[in-house]
Amino acid sequence: MKTIQVKDLVQQFNLELIAGESQLDRTISKARVYRPGLEFVGYFDFFPQHHIQILGRKEITYLHGLAENERNHHIGNIVKYHPPCFIVTAGQDGLKYLKKYCDEESIPLLRTTDETSPFIGKLDHYLLNALAPEQSIHGVCMNVSGIGVLIRGKSGVGKSETAHTLIGRGHRLVADDIIVLKKLSQHTLLGTHNEKTKEFLALRSVGLINVVRMYGRKAFQEETRITLDIELTRWQDNALNNDLDLEPRFVEYMGVKIPHIEIQLQPGRDVAGLIEAACNNWYLKQQGYSAMEDFIKRLDMN
Repeated sequence: MKTIQVKDLVQQFNLELIAGESQLDRTISKARVYRPGLEFVGYFDFFPQHHIQILGRKEITYLHGLAENERNHHIGNIVKYHPPCFIVTAGQDGLKYLKKYCDEESIPLLRTTDETSPFIGKLDHYLLNALAPEQSIHGVCMNVSGIGVLIRGKSGVGKSETAHTLIGRGHRLVADDIIVLKKLSQHTLLGTHNEKTKEFLALRSVGLINVVRMYGRKAFQEETRITLDIELTRWQDNALNNDLDLEPRFVEYMGVKIPHIEIQLQPGRDVAGLIEAACNNWYLKQQGYSAMEDFIKRLDMN
């Protein structure tokens, strides 16, 4: 299971440290934050104690309005579960009672000036990416007209050269050689780079190029949702190269199914153009149009 530390949050979101400085190495393993509510009135049957606890205006206003002994009782009931940390939003003050309990229980207490809902949105997005299961594969990842594509194939088949042609046509490189896949949900796969190869594309006979320095920021994208898996293979004379198979094919990465297409290579074939066509065809299918179904209907009409 992937984890991050509380100090990573402090650095990422420039959080103010109020208590628990010695505990910033505490680990976080849950990708969603939690706002305690029912717990303040004693209901703990489903308390997600391993999640980051967010205290917004409603929670802090409620605590401020309680008598001191009642407030201490409610806070004491929560801190005894030792969540990774508490984060107070909207720059709220008057937190001496919270600081006291967090110091006693060695729990980091942090504060941000951001309002609650926008901050939760940013934090959830960050946690989802940082804690997502990962898998590294060999190939090229591109964003073609807004569609994330994996281009795979044996070494020397022409993956990077095809990516270079696509960049020349206005599409964006995400990763070359090593692609890092992140599983965000049962149906969502994100493709990104491994930092070391960021912005670089390796071209045989030319060498390593930096696509941003050569073609500008428009040539590169940090990450993309993976929609298509395209495998480049060498041409086989005895294969059915005019395949009109109605049955879709898929590959799986960490349990996420991705539509799969095989493109056979032959001198003179516009591989980049075929990838563009595959992406546009996939988009039309998402809009409810299938060229194959349309063609069969025309045949049935005769």
